[in-house]
Amino acid sequence: MLTISAHPLLDAAAFVTTFPAPLGELPASEALRGLLSDKAAAPFRSDDAVRAAVRDLLRHGGYKPTGRGKPASEYLIRAAADGSLGPINAAVDACNAVSLHSGLPISVVDLDRAIPPLRIGVAPAGARYVFNASGQEIDLEGLLCVFDAEGPCANAVKDSQRTKTHAGTTRTLSVLWGSRALPGRAAEAAAWYRELLAGVGAATSDAPIAP
Repeated sequence: MLTISAHPLLDAAAFVTTFPAPLGELPASEALRGLLSDKAAAPFRSDDAVRAAVRDLLRHGGYKPTGRGKPASEYLIRAAADGSLGPINAAVDACNAVSLHSGLPISVVDLDRAIPPLRIGVAPAGARYVFNASGQEIDLEGLLCVFDAEGPCANAVKDSQRTKTHAGTTRTLSVLWGSRALPGRAAEAAAWYRELLAGVGAATSDAPIAP
């Protein structure tokens, strides 16, 4: 169960994925690799209106989504444009492909590293976490985050190192950070995302959401 605190702009879509083998043992998918290009054929295309709506969503709690703190989807668009967006694993590649083309940031949490219960809410003052293997931290104050029993673990900017996927990952929670200013986009992007995961043999199921 994923509990979502009331929010005037958030239109999140979420689902659980079970992979047929640990990510480190799944073969690379040429189909997913091909989608990591901004020139690939896709059912979505990001634009300035999507970018503005996502930034407004993150800004609502007081967070400033600019500079190094901009939405992850904007990093992907830039990386795809300069040719530096490469494959990582089936879970991350599918996430990156959908985020790149839909313009919506997406979080992926390893469910065996997260500690229930899980919820979505705005991070309080002083909240921080490490987001990469080198120990760098992000200041989370005012930012919508996924929380587990130990605290915030994912958001639309940078997911926590603590609950990121790895070679042994077999189950994930994906959260698409959609906005009510983009009606239906999160649900449509999630449906495409689930199709891509089915293509690598993964099974997906709805993540029950409680208000």
